Formats: sequence, C-alpha cells, structure tokens
Amino acid sequence: MTFADHFETFHGLPVFTLPEPGAKALPAADGVAWRLDCFEAGELPFAELWRSFTDRVPSADVRALVIGPWWDDEYTELRPALELILADAGRFPALRALFLADVTGEECEISWLQLTDVTPVLEAFPLLEEFGVRGGDSQGLGEEPLSLRPVRHGALRVLRFESGGLPGQVVRAVGACELPALEHLELWLGVSQYGGDATVADLVPVLSAGRLPALRHLGLQDSELQDEIAAAVASAPVVAQLESLSLSMGTLTDAGAEALLGGQPLTHLKRLDLHHHFLGEAMADRLRTAFGSAGTEVDLSGRQTPHRWRDEEWRYVAVSE
Repeated sequence: MTFADHFETFHGLPVFTLPEPGAKALPAADGVAWRLDCFEAGELPFAELWRSFTDRVPSADVRALVIGPWWDDEYTELRPALELILADAGRFPALRALFLADVTGEECEISWLQLTDVTPVLEAFPLLEEFGVRGGDSQGLGEEPLSLRPVRHGALRVLRFESGGLPGQVVRAVGACELPALEHLELWLGVSQYGGDATVADLVPVLSAGRLPALRHLGLQDSELQDEIAAAVASAPVVAQLESLSLSMGTLTDAGAEALLGGQPLTHLKRLDLHHHFLGEAMADRLRTAFGSAGTEVDLSGRQTPHRWRDEEWRYVAVSE
C-alpha cells in the first residue's frame, strides 16, 4: 500500500493547500482544512511558510490544519516545524483538528518520516477533537523518534497513528492516557523491521473495559501479529461497546479468524474490516455466513497470497516501509 494522493477532506472539511501569495483568492478561514506544503508554496522554508499563513489567514477562525511536506530542499525532521506551530497555539482558539504528515510515498516513505514527541500537541490544544499522525521511528537515523507521554485530554474524539512500525512506547502511552471522549482509535502497528515492537500485552489497557468509555471504533491494524491480536480481541471487554472493528492490513490467517468465530459474539458490530488478509476461501465463507446473517458488514477484500522463500512462507502487512 502506498499513499499516492494527499487528503481531499479532513474533519469534514475540504482541504485547501495554501498557495503562494497572490496566486489565488483564499477561502474563509473556517470553511476549509488548511494544508501547508513547502513545495506547493514555492519551496519556502517552513518558518517562512508558517509566517505567511498566519499573516494571510485569520488564525482565530481556523478549524482544521493539515501539515504536508515541511522541508523545502533536503529532508529534515518534524520537530522544528512543530515547535513553530506550538509556539502559536494561543492564536488558534477554534482549532479542532490537526494532522501531521500528509505526505505521499513519492515525497517520503512512511517509515522514513522523522517525527518527534507529539504529546505537546495535546497539551497545547485542549479543545482538539481529532489528531492524526503519520510516520515511524526515523529508521535509526539518530533523530528523536515518534513518542507520546500519558496525558488527560477531555475533548479528543479521534486519534490515529499511521505507521509502518509504531513504537511500543506509543501504544503503551495511548493505553495509559485518560481520553473520556475518544470515539475512534486507529493504530497501525507495523513490523519490527521498522520499529513496530508493540506486543499484545501492550494492548491490554486499550482492550480493557472502562479505559475508553466512549470508544465506538477500534482499529488494530497493519500488524505482523494480527492472529495474536485477533485472539486477544476475541475475549476483550472493550468489544461489547464497539460499533465497528478493524483488524485489517495485517497478516491475519485462518487461525486468527477461528479465534474471532470462537470468542465472544461480534454480531452486534455494524462493520468488521478484515481487508488485506491471508484467509482461505472456506474460512472467508464461514465469516460471511456468520456475520452476514446478523447484518454485520464484513470487508474481506484484498486476499493475499504468501510469498515463498525456499521452503518457508512469508506473510506481509499492507504498510511497512
């Protein structure tokens, strides 16, 4: 899987990329999700692009912000750009949504995106309702890796980490956060080769009852441990409160699907997303019958075939590098 296109919508708003000064008329500040992209702005350094944005757009009315490529020449880490945003947090009282790294695969592979500690975003924007992050562990390049500290945030409703290798530290921190309003949680766990060292034990707080009382969608995706995760989900207390569940994009096999069928009832779900899987056709038919008869929409698209190397089979996730 690659990220071929930039966002068209975000937080229910059309995305508008800030153009060079004078290139076109600007929309109302609260009518779009503003996207900042150093290349689209005439290859400005991010500090100049940020200054241009805050000079030209009434920041007090901005509701959603999307950060695209923040480098104008050679690739640089995110931290200096994020520090500029955080320094001006007080100028954005209406900001309700922020996405870091709307970057395509042609611009930078997901696991090469050099991120940082994103906790200050939640601390600086207490009214934020949606927060998304794309990137990984910096590929051992010596930069500060993606990280998160446990926090309490009373307004956050959507939290997404898209990664080819999500650090276990981030997963544990999510489980330790107090997020009473969170309705949608999506974790792309990735593979160990790219820093995805989370274990099923790290997911226990998320899967427990009471930690996330408002949660209605849970995505534990893109994992090379997808069968083990499915087995844990099959008896997880949090499942009873969900309306949708995604175990997609990973290495799910018949063993994981059998655990789902043999565990607690899942037929209360409106949707079960298992796309990109390694299920046999007979197991896929069993799932369609079990859930389809209950009215649950099941996505079983993207059946994969294991790669063979010598006498071994190799199963792969949808997003790694």
